[in-house]
Amino acid sequence: MARPMWFVNLLKQSFSLRDIGAKMTNWPVLGRVMERALFNGHRTGDALFYLPKDTVVINHKIEDQENFVVPSKVVEHFINEANHIFLMNECICRAAEDCQDYDHDIGCIFLGAAVLNINPKLGRLVDKQTAVSHVKRAREAGLVHLIGRDKIDSVWMGATPSTRLMTICNCCPCCCLFRFLPNLAPKLQKKIERMPYVHVEVTEDCVGCGACTDGVCFIDAIHLVDGKAVISEDCRGCGNCAELCPEGAIRLVIEREDYIDNAIQRLTQAVDVT
Repeated sequence: MARPMWFVNLLKQSFSLRDIGAKMTNWPVLGRVMERALFNGHRTGDALFYLPKDTVVINHKIEDQENFVVPSKVVEHFINEANHIFLMNECICRAAEDCQDYDHDIGCIFLGAAVLNINPKLGRLVDKQTAVSHVKRAREAGLVHLIGRDKIDSVWMGATPSTRLMTICNCCPCCCLFRFLPNLAPKLQKKIERMPYVHVEVTEDCVGCGACTDGVCFIDAIHLVDGKAVISEDCRGCGNCAELCPEGAIRLVIEREDYIDNAIQRLTQAVDVT
């Protein structure tokens, strides 16, 4: 059932409390209740991960650029597969935070039959071409795609079932997961992953300038240790640090050529957009 606008407006007004809510997932009893209500209770069939930026992949990976498939093709694949596409009028995270760095009207896209239950005041149904143009604009603005099955979106919008709702977020540092992910209970943090077969590494060219540690990583996964940048296992592989490193000393590594096909398979198992 679609959520009324008063409920949505209440969420926006209480957005500043999300960090507190995230910390509450660490409480023994309440944490389990929140996990059942807002997250899928087990990992089987789940898939929700950040996609590295195309620009980072192209700059740091490719020898045969002509035939290489960039991460954004995962997003375009599901847009082209979807029978129903809903484009939000705004990013409620950026609107609630009054973000000054990115346009508020670059909202999320939702795919699948469950979008028919979203309150039409939040956005509109669009065709595939409009959706592809929208995500392209998001990438050109420097935003990071998050894609997959996100039960929180299903709950707050009343768009059920969650297995028929695919989320495509265009994230900036104001966005909800960027902000509350570090405070979630560890097992819930693991539900938001990096793209399979992708990781970020620091090369010997690092001079320890610290540019990559200055509010760049939303999960706080990169620090200076003995004058060199070190990336922890918490990294979600978005590539922000690699993009901003003035020395080009951080690179994104793709371990398998079929990483795109693998990601599509994982997501297809988790969400039905047709």
